[in-house]
Amino acid sequence: MDIEDNSMQKAKLVFQEVCKTVVGKDEIVLKILMAILANGHVLVEDIPGVGKTTMALSFANALGLNCNRVQFTPDVMPSDVTGFNMYNKMTNKFEYKPGAVMCNIMLADEINRTSPKTQSALLQVMEERCVTVDGATYELPDPFIVMATQNPFGSVGTQRLPESQMDRFMVCLSLGYPTIEDEIAILRGKQLNNNKRILSKKVLMPGELEKMRRTVSDVYVDDSIFEYVARIAKATRESEDILQGISPRGSIAVIAMAKAEAFLRGNSYVLPADIQYVLKDTIAHRMVFDHSLRKSSLSEEKVIAGIVRKVPVPQIAKKEKAV
Repeated sequence: MDIEDNSMQKAKLVFQEVCKTVVGKDEIVLKILMAILANGHVLVEDIPGVGKTTMALSFANALGLNCNRVQFTPDVMPSDVTGFNMYNKMTNKFEYKPGAVMCNIMLADEINRTSPKTQSALLQVMEERCVTVDGATYELPDPFIVMATQNPFGSVGTQRLPESQMDRFMVCLSLGYPTIEDEIAILRGKQLNNNKRILSKKVLMPGELEKMRRTVSDVYVDDSIFEYVARIAKATRESEDILQGISPRGSIAVIAMAKAEAFLRGNSYVLPADIQYVLKDTIAHRMVFDHSLRKSSLSEEKVIAGIVRKVPVPQIAKKEKAV
């Protein structure tokens, strides 16, 4: 193992603990763990009832972090998210009342069912990890992660998330339906537990997530990898099938996710394969694809795969130790 500490073992324990609760979605659990280690926010898009909320709560428990949940109905106001000032008669002053974001993990459930105004309230929070109320700025706890779920656009009562907010999420994932075998396991588990929601147990102690994040941040990235990602980004901006390519924020997210992927493999350096593994989940939601009739047969996966085939892959020599 290239990384000579127990950080990777701790990460594996978190992964294994969440997988006990979230049946048959090991790859999705792994990618969410990568995003958390890369200090990013996560968006899970899927139909209701496939385990999105259970996934988020299980991660909060396993990581030992406090979690606030907001069900984003149409009547949720921006102040419910960010907080507000309230007049205190005893002190004759206005006092800040924290909103739901004052936590380590904010579960934004069905985020696209609320109003665009409330959705926009998350923009500063997600990027700057602070809130401003009546001119005063309040820092959020560290770590701070938004794990949002949304129903597919077109479902009753949904509002499309603006591109500026989609770009704040490091990854966008989909759970999908379980296999027959997995669904049988889910049904059997519910029956044995009298239909109670059984969540994961605490794995990490205070400070251990920060240690893992520092280790991920130290993963070595060769200049040729930076160039590889930059060329992929340029290709998305020049593709005839894409109306809007990824921004530099998207390129930064790809590198961060690739570092986390390398870390979980036990390596202290990033390979082109790491970039390719995380690419689709990291950039697809940031782009605007051409869905015109003449290109209706093209899927997002095919467009991204075509770009990857066109961009030359750098040759990286294996390293015994990070530089």
